[in-house]
Amino acid sequence: MKRWQSYIGLTLLGGLMVALPIAIFIFLLQWLLGLVTALIAPISHWLARWAPLGEQVADLLGVLLVLGAFFLVGLAVKTSVGRWVHNRVDHWLSRFAPGYSTIREVVSQFVGGENNTSLLRGQVCRAYIMGRQSPVSVTAIVTARHDNGDCTVYVPTAPIPSSGFVYHLGEECIDLLPHISVETAMRTVISCGSGSHILSEPPEEVEEEGEPGEEDKKATTPSGP
Repeated sequence: MKRWQSYIGLTLLGGLMVALPIAIFIFLLQWLLGLVTALIAPISHWLARWAPLGEQVADLLGVLLVLGAFFLVGLAVKTSVGRWVHNRVDHWLSRFAPGYSTIREVVSQFVGGENNTSLLRGQVCRAYIMGRQSPVSVTAIVTARHDNGDCTVYVPTAPIPSSGFVYHLGEECIDLLPHISVETAMRTVISCGSGSHILSEPPEEVEEEGEPGEEDKKATTPSGP
């Protein structure tokens, strides 16, 4: 009886491990599509009235129009006139629109900060937030480097990595892990530390097969009489 209970329990657990990530992904995808559809609803309704289009086709065209608008704005700010207009609008909003500067800085940090490293392009490291003399270290991401040699690191909290703490540490208090990507480090945070052994393991050395060196050539070259 216990064997059957164990078998049934393990089978259900295995099915849950397979189906749950797929279900969560579908739920998030539906939520994201619903959010995008709600945002572009005015454009979709205008397209549906302007041309005999189905609702889904109108939504798709609305997304394409929004992406095209972003592309045109990106082209415009590459010109001198576009940069001047952007700087004036940005200066005006920073002075008279509460919260605009904060939102701009947050977006700038995620997609690529000015004179700093964005979060997604940062370097994963182990940060000794209590000093090198303490054995306590945390998973962190270097988000900025300063002229005095200090670094600003972001320490995400589990299981929601979008919330965390910011520390300003000296270079001697961090161990960079260039072989670990930000996405991989974030997965260990989301899983509450599971898989964190990669932070302690050395990077795998990939042996590339190339042409033999001079010593190998000498060793393989037959000697004369």
